[in-house]
Amino acid sequence: MESQDGSEPMSNRGTTESPFVRLLLLAVGLAYLGLFILLPLLAVFSQALSRGVATYFEAVAEPDTMAAIRLTLLIAAISVPLNILFGLGASWAITKYDFPGKGLLSTFIDLPFSVSPVVSGLIYVLIFGAQGWLGPWLAGHGIKIIFAVPGMILATLFVTFPFVARELIPLMVEQGRDDEEAALSLGASGWQTFWHITLPNIRWALLYGVLLCNARAMGEFGAVSVVSGHIRGETNTMPLHVEILYNEYNFVAAFAVASLLVLLALVTLALKTVLEWRYDYHGKGSRH
Repeated sequence: MESQDGSEPMSNRGTTESPFVRLLLLAVGLAYLGLFILLPLLAVFSQALSRGVATYFEAVAEPDTMAAIRLTLLIAAISVPLNILFGLGASWAITKYDFPGKGLLSTFIDLPFSVSPVVSGLIYVLIFGAQGWLGPWLAGHGIKIIFAVPGMILATLFVTFPFVARELIPLMVEQGRDDEEAALSLGASGWQTFWHITLPNIRWALLYGVLLCNARAMGEFGAVSVVSGHIRGETNTMPLHVEILYNEYNFVAAFAVASLLVLLALVTLALKTVLEWRYDYHGKGSRH
């Protein structure tokens, strides 16, 4: 829609730069996207299929690759639900109650964003490793954490636990407590209030956080690499298996497994776009 003087509406102009500058900025953005995002993605699939489709599927169906895929899915299947529980609980406590240490809890949620994944893996080695604080006690009771699946799950939990909470907290702060207090005043129980009032209002943000958490859990490399031990067929996730294949100069197999992670990223991106559209639609239509 044009303004009364026939000029382009301010909402569509955004800034006062000339059309040439806008086209230049757009061209720079597209060139950057093509060079650093699309070109590497095309290179992955090109290398993976360089010896034909049959070789590609043979590499994917190789027993150690299948074991890496199963372990990646297992770690995500355990860590994501735990992060959902933590994210819901922490978000509820921070946004619905006032208590000492509330700001500290909120700050600690962001800690994994500021700590290198490799450092987080080393922390778990320091605590649960053979020479760590709890290592002798664990070894005495036959419990193995480091260089085993439990350690990989712990490392994945550490690097992924902020994603759900950080999606929910801003939204729940914006919504306030009025709806829950109204439901409680009408006689609803705490569970009924959460299930019928809170959860419907946060469902799209919750799904968005779960999606991001799942993507990071499946693609995590640094923290998991430190605690895994790189045991082929036992403690290798897909990213670790790609590294091993590449170091062995098995490039086709390495890129074939990497292409699976790329496909996962593309599916995640598509679902993220859908969720953003649904979230914006519901936010504008019924702003919770």
